[in-house]
Amino acid sequence: MDKAYTPGDIERRIYERWESSGAFAPQDGTNGSGESYCIMLPPPNVTGTLHMGHAFQHTLMDTLTRWHRMRGHSTLWQPGTDHAGIATQMVVERQLGAEGKHRLDLGREKFIERVWQWKEQSGGTITRQMRRLGTSVDWSRDKFTMDPDLSRAVTEVFVRLHEEGLIYRGKRLVNWDPVLLTAVSDLEVLSEEENGSLWHIRYPIVGGEGHVVVATTRPETLLGDTAVAVNPDDERYQALIGKQLQLPLTGRTIPVIADAYVDAAFGSGCVKITPAHDFNDYEMGLRHNLPQINIFTPTAMLNDNAPEKYRGLDRFAARKQIVAELESQGLIEKIEPHKLKVPRGDRTNAVIEPYLTDQWYVKIAPLAEPALKAVEEGRTRFVPENWTKTYYEWMRNIKDWCVSRQLWWGHRIPAWYDEAGNIYVGRDEAEVRRKHALDARPLTQDPDVLDTWFSSALWPFSTLGWPDTTPELRKFYPTSVLVTGFDIIFFWVARMMMMGLKFMGDVPFRDVYITGLIRDEHGDKMSKSKGNVIDPLDIVDGIALEDLVAKRTTGLMQPHLAPGIEKNTRKQFPDGIAPFGTDALRFTFASLAGPSRDIRFDLARVGGYRNFCNKLWNGARFVMMTVEGAGAGGDLVGDAELSVADRWIISRFAATLAQVDSSLRDYRFDFAATALYEFTWYEFCDWYLELTKPVLQGEASTEAQKRGSRRTLVTVLEALLRALHPVMPFITEEIWQRVRPLAEPLIAAGHVRGARVRTESIMLASYPAATDHAADLQAETEVNWMKQFILAVRQIRGEMDIAPSRRIPLLLQNAGAADRALVEKHFAYLARLAGLESINVLEAGAAAPEAATAMLAELTLLVPMAGLIDPKAEIERLGKRIAKNDSDLAKLRGKLGNANFVKNAPPDVVASDRARVAELEAQNESFARQLERVRRLGPI
Repeated sequence: MDKAYTPGDIERRIYERWESSGAFAPQDGTNGSGESYCIMLPPPNVTGTLHMGHAFQHTLMDTLTRWHRMRGHSTLWQPGTDHAGIATQMVVERQLGAEGKHRLDLGREKFIERVWQWKEQSGGTITRQMRRLGTSVDWSRDKFTMDPDLSRAVTEVFVRLHEEGLIYRGKRLVNWDPVLLTAVSDLEVLSEEENGSLWHIRYPIVGGEGHVVVATTRPETLLGDTAVAVNPDDERYQALIGKQLQLPLTGRTIPVIADAYVDAAFGSGCVKITPAHDFNDYEMGLRHNLPQINIFTPTAMLNDNAPEKYRGLDRFAARKQIVAELESQGLIEKIEPHKLKVPRGDRTNAVIEPYLTDQWYVKIAPLAEPALKAVEEGRTRFVPENWTKTYYEWMRNIKDWCVSRQLWWGHRIPAWYDEAGNIYVGRDEAEVRRKHALDARPLTQDPDVLDTWFSSALWPFSTLGWPDTTPELRKFYPTSVLVTGFDIIFFWVARMMMMGLKFMGDVPFRDVYITGLIRDEHGDKMSKSKGNVIDPLDIVDGIALEDLVAKRTTGLMQPHLAPGIEKNTRKQFPDGIAPFGTDALRFTFASLAGPSRDIRFDLARVGGYRNFCNKLWNGARFVMMTVEGAGAGGDLVGDAELSVADRWIISRFAATLAQVDSSLRDYRFDFAATALYEFTWYEFCDWYLELTKPVLQGEASTEAQKRGSRRTLVTVLEALLRALHPVMPFITEEIWQRVRPLAEPLIAAGHVRGARVRTESIMLASYPAATDHAADLQAETEVNWMKQFILAVRQIRGEMDIAPSRRIPLLLQNAGAADRALVEKHFAYLARLAGLESINVLEAGAAAPEAATAMLAELTLLVPMAGLIDPKAEIERLGKRIAKNDSDLAKLRGKLGNANFVKNAPPDVVASDRARVAELEAQNESFARQLERVRRLGPI
């Protein structure tokens, strides 16, 4: 093995071998249960690139997939991408714009051809990135939501729902993007707080004196008002209910109505009602049978329903003119600064307009009821369980689903119109004509396409071949788990539940694991505008500073932010980002994956797990050199005697595997990663490798004892690689291929329980089970005593600055019979690992020399100081350490004594400084005790 672990040299090579071998496809189950396991990849947008959230979720899905594959289940991780209607159409429209063209210049068919060309050229970016991160999806089954078979499924669902009366066409209020000229879903609307105004407007009472005052953030919409509402219990307005008000600037009158929705304590208690331009007003309008007056064109200009002088004005220009005229007529009571949530399109940044238009809708209540019941009955569970409440709340308050979009790219709605406006729905035009005897009548297909979420809702069964009854559909539906974010529980999870139950008669997945959100190291959401986005592949492969600056500042929707982003980037990454490799990033994600908590992502943690990769690599090199250097490859099979250290590491490995198994079953990736990390670093590499040296290098050791340690080194390392593989696939494959020739004779001879013989890749090997490794409480007890003994001696060495290479005498005080027996039994270990030349017991009543001491329960360990240290030099060294600590303490106490610092600094920074103060104070107390002991040695 090379001295250094270089991930860039091995990862691409290994992945190409995996993929070309077909190892990602479902294998026949090898555990005899016939059990299958399936995960559906949430299909990323074909326009997209992997962001940290993708990389995080893909790591968790791949961990589960590899774990179940190794456990012998027939495992499918189904990949695919989404056509992303709006996003993709916008990309191609921008390309046309750069050429001085518009999609209308091309026409629909030519434009769609252009989109397909772009998709073929650029649509593979995210799949290339997925390969780089080691995802073991079955690429032979890669799907795209616009593939012919998936499009057929979409049409089939639409037609069947329409035939049952569950899809209808109606005029409703929708989120309208006046730039894209289409309805958009709530998920495509970003509402952030902005500074605005609250206008208090007087509406005169018809046929009487006085007025009522209404407050609005959108005065231009008063042109579409059809009522003013008050609470029926508000005594101030009892006499006005049913009377008419003069609607300013319009010449119209509108009624005062009573509705319990109105909050009498808010503002004046009077609310203007604009049913065509506000979602709450729309619902109230339906309750009171109010007219719906749409005052905007699709591009948000004032239309012919507005007074003539406002027609053709942009809505914001109209606002200024309307406010000016209201002021001139004395109808403005007051104007107040006001912070409000402004809905903007996530693609265009245009202010979204509630807009009344004809759209296609899914009647949702009949579909929602079974989906709600399925979770209540436990057929699908949410992990963590608290998200069940969110699901219930949404499903119990669900509205009909607007599924039409005014775009060209997407699944075109299978509906046709004749010249009289009659609507016909069918699988194609030929079926419509046959079904309705329309042989000669001209028909025009609906120009709209379906919401992207409509095809995504069918993903768990359309990708498996529905509406045909395929072997894959029978085997893998329902799927095992969905891994997704909390933000799309309603938009995607709930709709998959409804469609799966409707068309498959069963839930689409047994578990829904909800992940947290990846944030930066300060807890801020990662976003392009904040300049804190990190491409996961830049962590894997590294990136130069200038390239990172360019990536963060190019294509900003707010270009004025670029200088600040560049400055912060240069400060944060003066040398760019070093390459960490895929496994270090994946292990970082797994270690942070708790119960859907938001994650603060810090590159320093990735660096720590890069060191972990090095630790594993170096540990494996030691094993290989130890075993191969002894010429013992075939000799491992002979008679062997296991030492206490061998039995201890096997027992500890069994406990680790039990922890990993229970953690992964509960989706506690963080617990599983921690268990594997601590075993690998501390128990296997730090302790066990050292504990083998007294046996392997000891003259008194028998050949059977040496063979026992060499065999244990190989078998535990080989099984540990299999245990780590689901999280760290590349480094484990690379090392395993080298260890396998040593392990296979042992597997064949039955010395390794539960392992499969002659698999070509670690990913097809069996996952190690706790029950295949013997627990040994006695060995654990004895080795734990040795570890505490050795650490106590090392603590004395550290405190007294005794060189590790210097062998020292040790005295034992208050040594009981058990302690004496353990010292005698394990003297070789203690002497080697603690660097001892002798261990002697002080009999009861014997005077102890001046010594550095440590306690081990009731046993006292003493290292005589005479002859070990130069008292003068030691006093000088300790004095310098105390002075340095005092200086650092003064600075830290000054910071923490500053109330502004404590109030304004990030809490983790304050906590870190306080912990450092406690650490330095403890060090100084220890140094003071050491000084006292040194001074007692006599005059300097």
